[in-house]
Amino acid sequence: MTARLLCIGEILVEMVADEVDQSNLAPGGWRGPYPSGAPAILADQAALCGAEVSLVGSVGADDFGAACLARLRASGVGLDRVRVDETGTTGVAFVSYRSSGERSFVFHLPETASGRFRLTEPEAALGGVDCVHLMGSSAFSPAAVEALLEVDAAAAALGVRTSFDPNLRPEMLNRPEYVAALRRILGRAWLVLASEGELPALLGDGTDARCAARLLAGGAELVVVKRGAAGASLFRRGADEVRVPGLAVDEVDPTGAGDCFGGTFLALHLGGMDAAEALRYANVAGAMAVTRRGPMSGNRTFAELQAVERSLTPA
Repeated sequence: MTARLLCIGEILVEMVADEVDQSNLAPGGWRGPYPSGAPAILADQAALCGAEVSLVGSVGADDFGAACLARLRASGVGLDRVRVDETGTTGVAFVSYRSSGERSFVFHLPETASGRFRLTEPEAALGGVDCVHLMGSSAFSPAAVEALLEVDAAAAALGVRTSFDPNLRPEMLNRPEYVAALRRILGRAWLVLASEGELPALLGDGTDARCAARLLAGGAELVVVKRGAAGASLFRRGADEVRVPGLAVDEVDPTGAGDCFGGTFLALHLGGMDAAEALRYANVAGAMAVTRRGPMSGNRTFAELQAVERSLTPA
């Protein structure tokens, strides 16, 4: 069975600092542009794993936009609902890495063509779709929040399931209206794909496990907690927690690994694979994603994930 997935949100390029602890206050070396944007990374990986994916977004009529679309098209992502905006430029993110392991981001996004995504003709777009995937990273402006809520409401009206990755940016938690919108989407989601600590930040409960139990008592059927180098957990109604360990790999660039994880899980589980098995392969995909520079550079097909899984060991 082929999974049919609709994703909506930002498509942009990423510039990566050459040096660890490189300052943004002085000239320095940068590598890129790398096609990026959390929904785009996820859509790319889901398509590589066999899903039929349609992406809703917007890019500028420039080389950065062309590079993003070329990458997504080559991976098999449907781009009929991506608009090329003649009046704005494609968004850019500058990513710096710290010796502490933290990253810092400077986004040029809300004011760009990439910030103007919108789903038109929702009934036509959602017809026959297995799931709509929404991401908190896309809630970066009032217009973007409105676009996400419109899609969530349309999916609810048509009986289409949603999956949701909070993918929180710290500044979002300082905007009560953004938090309220994300909680609304979270409360209706069939599947939640969250990074460790995000659910307590949104819901106020003390642990990810308690938050998962609360969501499963409501509308969610599955809650996945991504723990980075420590692996991941799956929570299901009426079942024990399933854990997979972190995998030993040489990390080059962690950006996009969680989105790669999510794209793999959605493609495989919506395609008929048991959730626990899909979790295992998603964990492999996330681990392999960090081994390449650039947020889509480490994305792999399902056949490649199957082949490499045999050589990986727990961290």
